[in-house]
Amino acid sequence: MVRQERAVRTRRLILEAAASVFDEFGYEGATIGEVVSRAGVTRGAVYFHFASKRDLAQGVVEEQFVQDGVPERGCKLQEFVDTGMVVAYLMPRDPLLSAGARLSLGQDVFDDLGGGAIPGWISRLEALLVAAGERGELLPHVVPADTAWLVTAAWTGVQIQSQKLSGRADLERRAAGLFQHLMPSIAVPGVLGSLQMGPDRGAQVVAEVAAARAAEGAEAQGGARGEARGGAQSGARSAARVVANEVGVG
Repeated sequence: MVRQERAVRTRRLILEAAASVFDEFGYEGATIGEVVSRAGVTRGAVYFHFASKRDLAQGVVEEQFVQDGVPERGCKLQEFVDTGMVVAYLMPRDPLLSAGARLSLGQDVFDDLGGGAIPGWISRLEALLVAAGERGELLPHVVPADTAWLVTAAWTGVQIQSQKLSGRADLERRAAGLFQHLMPSIAVPGVLGSLQMGPDRGAQVVAEVAAARAAEGAEAQGGARGEARGGAQSGARSAARVVANEVGVG
């Protein structure tokens, strides 16, 4: 178990180092040697987890789908908006997301990685739109597959233009503007009025997730302490009964 946990940590360390290298140099300019240097591991450790630079790039692209930073909502269109806004918040802050975007859009690697993260985002948004349709949140003309494709393309364009013009400094504001323009053509009026689409929405959701995880951690620690106390008390009672029996008491 300890060895397995160590392997998971090492793999994550390598992916984070690789993300910073791919984000800085692109796919062609990145080298395994630079990844080894930044991760502080051996070349053998890198090749134990990833057979080639292509596999390493694929791992960076796929890692962004491993942990979901958006809570499940009763309103699926809010979850749809939250997904885009959380990515807008994290993109300038998370090298894995930033590198995933560069690898997905770079002409030197696009064909090799089969579109990078783009198909995964289209699929995720389509699933949310299908669920929204089942709840009666969509206007009658909305086709989830088509809308997911178009919204992903539009979001990608916003990300590229923000990167070119401001180094992503205005990405959250621009992403919010995108949703504010698009959602009236997707959501029924009753749902549209309740959607939160402000520029700070991504930060709010990230803070919400962090607070929930902290509460879960505190609860788990409290439960562990309670079990330890209960075990100690049970052990003390058992010991007392043994002593009592030995001296003929009770």
